[in-house]
Amino acid sequence: MVCIMSGASSQLAFFLCGCYVAALGVHTGEHCVAEHQEVECYVAAVYEHQSILSPNPLALTSRKEALELMNQNLDIYEEQVMTAAQKGVQIIVFPEDGIHGFNFTRTSIYPFLDFMPSPRLVKWNPCLEPHRFNDTEVLQRLSCMAIKGEMFLVANLGTKQPCHSSDPGCPNDGRYQFNTNVVFSSNGTLVDRYRKQNLYFEAAFDAPLKVDHIIFDTPFAGKFGVFTCFDILFFDPAIRLVRDSEVKHIVYPTAWMNQLPLLAAIQIQSAFAIAFGVNFLAANIHHQSLGMTGSGIHTPLKSFWHHDMENSKGHLIIAQVAKNPLGLIGTENATGKMDPSHTKFLKILAGDPYCEKDAQEVHCDGATKWNMNAPPIFYSEMMYDNFTLVPVWGKEGYLRVCANGLCCYLLYQRPTLSKELYALGVFDGLHTIHGTYYVQVCALVKCGGLGFDTCGQEITEATGLFEFHLWGNFSTSYIFPLFLTSGMTLETPDQLGWENDHYFLRKGGLSSGLVTAALYGRLYERD
Repeated sequence: MVCIMSGASSQLAFFLCGCYVAALGVHTGEHCVAEHQEVECYVAAVYEHQSILSPNPLALTSRKEALELMNQNLDIYEEQVMTAAQKGVQIIVFPEDGIHGFNFTRTSIYPFLDFMPSPRLVKWNPCLEPHRFNDTEVLQRLSCMAIKGEMFLVANLGTKQPCHSSDPGCPNDGRYQFNTNVVFSSNGTLVDRYRKQNLYFEAAFDAPLKVDHIIFDTPFAGKFGVFTCFDILFFDPAIRLVRDSEVKHIVYPTAWMNQLPLLAAIQIQSAFAIAFGVNFLAANIHHQSLGMTGSGIHTPLKSFWHHDMENSKGHLIIAQVAKNPLGLIGTENATGKMDPSHTKFLKILAGDPYCEKDAQEVHCDGATKWNMNAPPIFYSEMMYDNFTLVPVWGKEGYLRVCANGLCCYLLYQRPTLSKELYALGVFDGLHTIHGTYYVQVCALVKCGGLGFDTCGQEITEATGLFEFHLWGNFSTSYIFPLFLTSGMTLETPDQLGWENDHYFLRKGGLSSGLVTAALYGRLYERD
């Protein structure tokens, strides 16, 4: 499917969308309107790149041949920079692995690596000082692009750094090899570099011995943080950057393979922006045969994204972004008339005496008639984890399902019943496939079919509409709201936050059928 969509009210989009998102930035982006307020803005771009790959990444090649391949990708980068420059873009982000590709060995990638001096120790403009260091041709081209486009430029490449045998961490071949993001200012100066910490089965690269916490300053929006792909699921450096600094903007090169129902690229990107109240500039690689698509410019309140599983081509997203992002309104500072469903939710949390609890369902007297038949508990695999679930039947109800120490709750109403099976699931444990990390998850998902064993399957289309509160007694404050509707459309929660030691997400009218609404908690200390 193809779509580029913006905001929660978009009519149609595709999970990993691929339609063109209208460029909001017209010129310098000095001011823009966000949530009906005029605010200071800047113009950002991310490019989802269909990279030209080595036909045989395991074969040994020369530096000359490696440069010939990389220059084909850099030619496309340069075209995108010039297009972005015409729209007044001030910062552009390119994806992980976009220049050299992937699936190399440590030896076969070596000709593709640039030498990387430390920007903290050496002030250097590769475009203006091309002969200062050997094997820096890629850095030179990127530097020159930043000058030509008069914009900050963030790109990912492979880099090398010699080391001595006296260094206890020095690999046997006498060099470190890093998966590296570089940042250039609009005058071509190498501002900083970030070396990926949480490698995703990348045999060609080393993780740095000490985590890079990289923050760079810009004249148009202040401080930006930077990390790469799989880093988003770990405390260092991602969480530490937004927790311990005044970073309001993140640049994020990624090569992300989508996995539904919980970890599609645009899903986790948007969730990070919402959870931490930051702007999140995410550039993904585009190889739909590998399930790799999904880029976006995400703010806490709105997303401009691209997901395209149909077309083999790159896509440029341009948007105006507030310098100081506005966050979602939580319970503690909400104003105006309270939603009736929220009143009911608060009563339940307070232990409403009119409610009687049994194993899974809570029955309440009053205006609402509740389904008195407690639904059965069942188990199904979702994201390689064994979830405990209950079916979501009827037009309205209040469900509970628990596993280990986590209990998940759902208070819902449905304007119309669709012929689809939905389920409320819980998982509290160590995830061990494709990475090891501890999660607590409450998820309302559409199942792949009508059988319980189809709950957790990857689907992108749905018709079921809900108004709901989803909450749980999480034992972490690091919770990502994952929200996806039919056709890979992103939705923004109406409200989320803590209430009576429970973390909740509330949503009223959906613009399209619900695929996933989940609270994805990370317990980093249990990894």
